[in-house]
Amino acid sequence: MTAFDDATHPAPELGGPRVLHVDDHLLAFDKPSGLLSVPGRGADKQDCLATRALAQWPDARVVHRLDQPTSGVIVLVRNAEMQRALGDAFAERRVDKRYVAIVDGWPDADAGTIDLPLQADWPNRPRQQVDRISGKPALTRWQVLSRTQTAEGAPCTRLALMPETGRTHQLRVHLQAIGHPILGDALYAPPEAHARAARLLLHAESLSFEHPATGASLCITCAVPF
Repeated sequence: MTAFDDATHPAPELGGPRVLHVDDHLLAFDKPSGLLSVPGRGADKQDCLATRALAQWPDARVVHRLDQPTSGVIVLVRNAEMQRALGDAFAERRVDKRYVAIVDGWPDADAGTIDLPLQADWPNRPRQQVDRISGKPALTRWQVLSRTQTAEGAPCTRLALMPETGRTHQLRVHLQAIGHPILGDALYAPPEAHARAARLLLHAESLSFEHPATGASLCITCAVPF
């Protein structure tokens, strides 16, 4: 995930990042939509979750990121050894990630898998695109939680998303590619779907992994705010 995102994101939600977990090795937060994970380019992009965490925990280190408009669980570590260990766990797909999104329309099936390689859309950065020739493998499993309608009567669906890989904007591009863009997505949704929500309706609901210091199973969860 990138630190810089589209310029049309809303301001961070009030209250800042809520602490979900603290121990001698790990920190976990509920990142608000609109807050960067790490500093971006320029003086106006220095406020971020990592900077706020460092103010209270000077040993905090970044392991992974969430897109700026995405909310939910993000984990930091507190020393170089934990950074390497948890970084390896992400790279080796030993971290189970679950997101929830509300997307445009009603999928024909109740569950499925999106297996589409992704690559940067260089002339239109930070956008990404499906590239079957030179793209990097990207796999997302999805499941319908409920089919409903917006206040205006447009069909929409609440999905659970389980990405097997962690490509930049993976969930957003994959869902657009199957014809069900996430509501409120300024980069990938058509104007009518973008306008149906005041923010990107994508939330990192949980991360499950083996604690890199203790070996215990750890599941960090955060309630969906939409």
